[in-house]
Amino acid sequence: MPYSNEQSRRAFLSLCLKGGASIAALTSLQLQALASSASSSTINDYKALVCIFLHGGSDSLNMLVPTSGSERADYEQSRQNLVVTEPITLNTTTHFSGGVGLHPSMSALEPIFNAGQLGFVGGVGTLITPTSLADYKNKAVPLPGHLFSHNDQQATWMHGQEKVSLNTGWGARILERLNQHASFTSNISLAGANPWQVGANTTPYALNKNGITKINALRGYQPQVDHVKSIVDRLLSTTTNPIQDAYASRLSSSISNVQNMNALLEQAPTLNTQFSDNPLSEQLAAVAKSLSISNQTGNKRQIFFVSLGGFDTHDDQLIRQPALFATLATALSEFHSALAELSLQESVTTFTMSDFGRTLTSNGDGTDHGWAGNQLLMGAAVNGKELHGTMLSQQLESAIDVGGGRLIPQFSNEQYFAPIAKWFGLSDIEVSDIFPNLANFDAAALQLFK
Repeated sequence: MPYSNEQSRRAFLSLCLKGGASIAALTSLQLQALASSASSSTINDYKALVCIFLHGGSDSLNMLVPTSGSERADYEQSRQNLVVTEPITLNTTTHFSGGVGLHPSMSALEPIFNAGQLGFVGGVGTLITPTSLADYKNKAVPLPGHLFSHNDQQATWMHGQEKVSLNTGWGARILERLNQHASFTSNISLAGANPWQVGANTTPYALNKNGITKINALRGYQPQVDHVKSIVDRLLSTTTNPIQDAYASRLSSSISNVQNMNALLEQAPTLNTQFSDNPLSEQLAAVAKSLSISNQTGNKRQIFFVSLGGFDTHDDQLIRQPALFATLATALSEFHSALAELSLQESVTTFTMSDFGRTLTSNGDGTDHGWAGNQLLMGAAVNGKELHGTMLSQQLESAIDVGGGRLIPQFSNEQYFAPIAKWFGLSDIEVSDIFPNLANFDAAALQLFK
């Protein structure tokens, strides 16, 4: 339940007094954002975000490919043995010279795209400020740290900006900014711990892909949850050690959460949509099951995290990539059908993130770590049937190639995140506060929602 204005005012005063922070130490932007949060009205509608993280760095330059003209010739010359043949032509609202073709393994997405409920974002990646090739070579502008590094770039995508001393993810921050983080069911991960869902006052609830979570306290011993909880409660009532108190309290709360979630999921309706047995479909099936009980949880905003690995295609790309793209497309199509069953198409937006794009050049059997790439987002609220951003030139040694076919992003990932956060319910001021580098770019460049 959202805070009242009085609660928000007290929370702000408490922050200033207990944290030792003075009003003078806060930026005017932060003060405006706090004021906006304190005066915001109660949220009456329901919305959810589903983040699909493609671990390893997806070669999304082969997800969307040119289909004709000199653009196609450049693509074929640069990609060599990795060229995608017979792509599916996408009739995007915006015309792009050379056309836009979708990898044929992703054919399951074509009807969703044509229905206007799927869009792409082209040429996006981690940036601090607009960067040219000369800027990059001369180090004339600040650059993201540790480019082409899996761990660092994953962190930047999930934190929503360069990490530095930041330890919270942008998914958690938008949830907290809307005061929608109090319930453990508002922040659910089907893929374990991740930075995107960690906030100052919230951490993800890890849900098993099968939905129901079991308590296995000891190997070979599976007691009733109520019995485990009674033991913990007795420990909590007898200990005088503050560390033991904190641990027992946390454990007791976790067990209660499992009990409550299981009780709700047991009431979930059976969907007609059949999900495949691939890992991503199984995770999205569990998300759909959780969404089906959103009325019972009372949440007005929820975030979900799922993932698919295997995109670090240094080798065997011709075999591995079609299978990965097919898995992604199949899972998204099934999830789209489930949302239609639940009448939640307008309320749920699903989007992808990945470490980075990959090199235009082939290493003989695959690709290496790159920079700019393409992402997709799905939902009835999405401005679909469109490629937002740009169709990257796939010409080697072009004005955006820093070497080896690593392409400079033409749009920052914060430009991609900002419309998503705004659709979720944040004001322009709050969005700018959460994504500080957005001030260096055109914040309205990507019109991702209707």
